Amino acid sequence: MTDSKYFTTTKKGEIFELKAELNSDKKEKKKEAVKKVIASMTVGKDVSALFPDVVNCMQTDNLELKKLVYLYLMNYAKSQPDMAIMAVNTFVKDCEDPNPLIRALAVRTMGCIRVDKITEYLCEPLRKCLKDEDPYVRKTAAVCVAKLHDINAQLVEDQGFLDTLKDLISDSNPMVVANAVAALSEIAESHPNSNLLDLNPQSINKLLTALNECTEWGQIFILDCLANYTPRDDRESQSICERVTPRLSHANSAVVLSAVKVLMKFMEMLPKDLDYYGTLLKKLAPPLVTLLSAEPELQYVALRNINLIVQKRPEILKHEMKVFFVKYNDPIYVKLEKLDIMIRLASQANIAQVLAELKEYATEVDVDFVRKAVRAIGRCAIKVEQSAERCVSTLLDLIQTKVNYVVQEAIVVIKDIFRKYPNKYESVIATLCENLDSLDEPEARAAMIWIVGEYAERIDNADELLESFLEGFHDESTQVQLQLLTAIVKLFLKKPTETQELVQQVLSLATQDSDNPDLRDRGYIYWRLLSTDPVAAKEVVLAEKPLISEETDLIEPTLLEELICHIGTLASVYHKPPSAFVEGSRGVMHKRLPLGGDIGGSPAMGAGFGAAPAVMPASLNAPVGGGLGDLFDLGGGVGMPMGAYIPPKTVWLPAMKAKGLEISGTFARRAGVIQMELVLTNKAMSVMTDFAIQFNRNSFGLAPAGPLQVLTPLGPNQTIEVSLPLSTVGPVMKMDPLNNLQVAVKNNIDVFYFSCQYPISMLFVEDGKMERQVFLATWKDIPNDNESQFQIQDCHLNSDAASNKLQGSNIFTIAKRTVEGQDMLYMAIKLSNGIWVLAELKMQAGNPNYTVSLGTRRDGEQHY
Repeated sequence: MTDSKYFTTTKKGEIFELKAELNSDKKEKKKEAVKKVIASMTVGKDVSALFPDVVNCMQTDNLELKKLVYLYLMNYAKSQPDMAIMAVNTFVKDCEDPNPLIRALAVRTMGCIRVDKITEYLCEPLRKCLKDEDPYVRKTAAVCVAKLHDINAQLVEDQGFLDTLKDLISDSNPMVVANAVAALSEIAESHPNSNLLDLNPQSINKLLTALNECTEWGQIFILDCLANYTPRDDRESQSICERVTPRLSHANSAVVLSAVKVLMKFMEMLPKDLDYYGTLLKKLAPPLVTLLSAEPELQYVALRNINLIVQKRPEILKHEMKVFFVKYNDPIYVKLEKLDIMIRLASQANIAQVLAELKEYATEVDVDFVRKAVRAIGRCAIKVEQSAERCVSTLLDLIQTKVNYVVQEAIVVIKDIFRKYPNKYESVIATLCENLDSLDEPEARAAMIWIVGEYAERIDNADELLESFLEGFHDESTQVQLQLLTAIVKLFLKKPTETQELVQQVLSLATQDSDNPDLRDRGYIYWRLLSTDPVAAKEVVLAEKPLISEETDLIEPTLLEELICHIGTLASVYHKPPSAFVEGSRGVMHKRLPLGGDIGGSPAMGAGFGAAPAVMPASLNAPVGGGLGDLFDLGGGVGMPMGAYIPPKTVWLPAMKAKGLEISGTFARRAGVIQMELVLTNKAMSVMTDFAIQFNRNSFGLAPAGPLQVLTPLGPNQTIEVSLPLSTVGPVMKMDPLNNLQVAVKNNIDVFYFSCQYPISMLFVEDGKMERQVFLATWKDIPNDNESQFQIQDCHLNSDAASNKLQGSNIFTIAKRTVEGQDMLYMAIKLSNGIWVLAELKMQAGNPNYTVSLGTRRDGEQHY
């Protein structure tokens, strides 16, 4: 019978029975009991009461039983730290066991038991295991150092474990080398400026030697480490590339992408006229093509990475267009990504087959895919001038199909073709005008109006066409209204005698009958121009416009260089730098490509690499508890206004990460209601509308209490301030850090995501007063582990002033006493979820430094 029987029991009151079985003299019965305990633990039952009985089972030679006991220990050690100390002697003993599997098991479990009290006892066994004669034990110990560093970094440094880890890079066993590299990389991530992985040609040579012999995940660790190294010259760069190239034929796609990352980086150092450079370009194509034969999810990851590679070095895949042709059974997300890459690779040499393929796609049943295919035809026309005529012909054929959404997309892209090639393809305007009545999407209507206004002198009934749009002016979207206003003004400047009444009508609608500030402003500008100087109006409105650029959706060069350094990671799938989606106190290293011999670009661009973002959220850099002075707002001085502390606004979502939408904000508590104070700025060229907001589940159930009130469209360069009331009745999920809030904001352009951290003081409720006796009893009930102490520096308030100021943030003084010249304030805070936090504030006359002790019955809250 299999072990599944342990999960089928429905008995009640079995803890007592298990306790008896665990203490049985029979080894087999004991093992069965431990299996039952592990099964109960796995399905979520609390079996922590059996801790001492399970720990007693550690004294066994049976490897299977020992593994089960260690598994139990890892799960419950944190909740039973005092009991966990009982296991220390067994760990020490097992680290000297003759069986290397038991030694490794002991050291692995030691690393997983995250209890401060016992870490110092584990240093000596760990030191021995790091120098063990068996490589399996050494490689396990290497990972244990990284785990121990996460618990107590200072202890690891004091005990010299980091130096031992560095020595392991020279180990004779490749797996030990790989794990040492992985551990050092992990530690270096949390300490970006520590320079732990001080790579030099000698250590690089050792890593490259180990690369050929270690497992696939070991190879990934080593390749990622190599990618952080900057070669001294092109010869060293070529040498590394030659030794990394064989990894391109590996079966594991993660190894392939890591190798591609290293090669893409080191190619920057190679002169382009070098024979090896051309050879390397040819070698990079086949492995990338092979990745596209995997399952759809892997294909998508590969395509997102290829999209970056093609933008950086299109020559790598210029002859591989056919592999990006869409298959009938590809999921939509793969189809759209392939389409994007096809356009990037389109050139005069392959445009004929690309267009034939795109025309085929435009007859598919998937509407989103068809729209993208039609747009792709337009992008090809703009990118490859020689194909423009053929593209326009293809688009006209598609318009003849009379499929509504195909016609509308075709008109939108033909508008862009006109902007790229003015006075060249105007013969198709008559065909476009025939489809005027079928247009119901704002973008298509706006495109058609632009075409009519731009070429009004060639369209006999242009005034009638524009007048037909004017009938429902107030029902149109802002985009269409603005375009209609401009088109009629253009028509008037070209045919003034016939359209005077029409222009007066549209100016009146835009300025007097409209509430939209953008529309009103543009209407008044045109009105004043036309009334004061018609000649100047003609020069402004009918001026020759610059041609549109070939590809407008390319990733900005500095961002592209950073993303190339993150090939094979989430950053390369999101097409965002890690700092955009990795939250927490860990520093994020901004990577950059090395500056090679023949790389162009301005010096300013080179200087910009690796620079910190213009505005960093304070929460990313502040240590936990570091904002305590702000939370209590004690440093403000006596002259500061009373009331709850409101942090200054910070940028939560930069415009470059949200297609031109910048969001900054802060949190405030007013009259018992939590407010999210938002400032929305439109730094794009298009109007933004249809705003909505949503929160992910969070620690305190924060959720919008109503919709995001952005009542008017947000025009280019406009800013609007919005106050969003929040409730605390939303779904709850513990976040790390506790006060982290994940937000999604939607508008007519896209959905954008960001994280921010709200000050915990926003959750302090107004009914936080407590009776003295209740306070005293509650304080006594708080476990020592749930108390934390902080220093507040450079504050110059006496106890009465501090007490008054704190009350403004719903921190209530319950009692005050003076001991040996030191004032002690005892305070109570009640959080919105009903949890009480008690505080003791010590201050001494003449000393600007205060000591705050916080305690709560619930573990974790006191740190925030």
